[in-house]
Amino acid sequence: MIPAIVVFIYLAVVLYIGIFAFRRAKGKEKAEDYFLASRSLGPFVFLFSLFGTNMTAFAILGSSGHAFSNGIVTFGLMASSSGLVIPLSIFFIGTRVWALGKKHGFMTPVQMFRDRWECGHIGTVIFVVQAVLLVPYIIIGIMGGGTTLQTISGGFVPFWFGGAIVAMVVMSYVFFGGMRGTAWVNTFQTVLFLLFGAVALIVIGVGMGGFRNAAQSMLAAPALAPLMTRERISPLYFFSYTFIPLSAIAFPHILIFCLTARKMNQFKKTVIFYPLCIMAIWLPCVFLGVMANRVTDVPEIRAKQEARRVLATQGKTMTPEARDDLREKAAGDDVIMILLKRYAPFWLAGLLGAGIMAAVMASDSQILALSTMFTEDVFAFYGGKRRFGEGIQIQTGRIFIVLITMFAYAVALRAPETIFELAIQYAFSGYAALSPLLVAALFWKGSTKWGALATTVWTAAAVVAVAIFQHSVPAPAPSPGQNPNIVVWVVGGIEGLSRTPGGTAVFGFMPVVPMVIISALLMIVVSLLTRKPKDATIAKYFVTTA
Repeated sequence: MIPAIVVFIYLAVVLYIGIFAFRRAKGKEKAEDYFLASRSLGPFVFLFSLFGTNMTAFAILGSSGHAFSNGIVTFGLMASSSGLVIPLSIFFIGTRVWALGKKHGFMTPVQMFRDRWECGHIGTVIFVVQAVLLVPYIIIGIMGGGTTLQTISGGFVPFWFGGAIVAMVVMSYVFFGGMRGTAWVNTFQTVLFLLFGAVALIVIGVGMGGFRNAAQSMLAAPALAPLMTRERISPLYFFSYTFIPLSAIAFPHILIFCLTARKMNQFKKTVIFYPLCIMAIWLPCVFLGVMANRVTDVPEIRAKQEARRVLATQGKTMTPEARDDLREKAAGDDVIMILLKRYAPFWLAGLLGAGIMAAVMASDSQILALSTMFTEDVFAFYGGKRRFGEGIQIQTGRIFIVLITMFAYAVALRAPETIFELAIQYAFSGYAALSPLLVAALFWKGSTKWGALATTVWTAAAVVAVAIFQHSVPAPAPSPGQNPNIVVWVVGGIEGLSRTPGGTAVFGFMPVVPMVIISALLMIVVSLLTRKPKDATIAKYFVTTA
């Protein structure tokens, strides 16, 4: 329990930071202060809070778990493309959103969309779709917290209780501290993990006899050598992952964080250091996930490897329920915590566990973003702020925080997917498909509200279709050396629609590829066929030259 106690102490510190932020803001209960920290975040807090809010359990537990099953290719799938796409999108889109928010007082993306396209209820539709797609991200944070506490305590803290503790702590400091508390906590958590992550890499590497020896022994083992290559991921699937980082700037919590910067020049350092921060977090997590396959003296890891072997050799003859149960046993979301227990002293495992928990708990900004959007895009838009005042608006946002956290916790207890799959298939793919909304609103005068509606409805329908398809067609067992996909639709001898062990394939691509392409086409075609906003409205967003 020593490592778990250290983590609990860390949770208490985080809770205090949120309460301190509440005391700092007491007496100026204004909506802009609570939801945007009065647009006053300095360069250091802005950089680390913006980065920290995007590095959740997906980046820590999800990446290491995916690397445990698929190998070193995990770094190329997400970290490499993210290190390029996300900083560029922050530079070209984030800065423009910041300037417009500062000029026109926008607090949410939907407020900008409503003003840009002169739409009212269509903005509400966009809010609903964005809110639903953000919930999986919140669920991921709760799942990661439960997994971390359960593993580091050796099972003494059950998953349901660990998830509940994390949900309560996050809900509390977001409830009290608002954006200021969330930004401070994210900054503290990011710095903590960057420091402890490096220590974890060194400690575990030394304990395993050095990463050089570990990597060479894996390359020498026929069963493990494929994990050091791209062999387990097809080229089309690999290419599909370059579309995933498009979701980052479309996430409401990222855009809302862009509105909190004090000055425009703060984005320069963020764009420069963001790729370095991605490397500092993803590299150790992916490498540790891969190297965990080399460990032979840890029963928990041996059990996962055996479950994976049985799944590959006997999975085709099993029932879907048995395959799902075996897949859950083989999942590697907790391998980093298992390695810490094996190679780090108890007190150090607790500190490093706190560092991992720091990144896992980044669902706070998603919860706050949903609350901000609800109070501004629904409560205030439909007259609540005008009738009841800003004080009631803030209290409404706090009630929404409690409700959405409780809902996410209930779903997290029943989520069948791993953290990596849940994020990629729903949250990231959906928001990547919504990215044409931002591009069109900011860079195309001819875009219209009907094009925005078509893009939004298509995104929602596509995500629902993928969920229904994957529920109706159980995932096949992985079969190394042969194609394990369940082919549902064939076009000209090519697999048009397939159920894969990790999700869905459309002509060999992940669903995110056709989702983004069709979203962009719908925005273009429908906008060309419908009426444009007034010239005065367009002039607010585009500088006209004589």
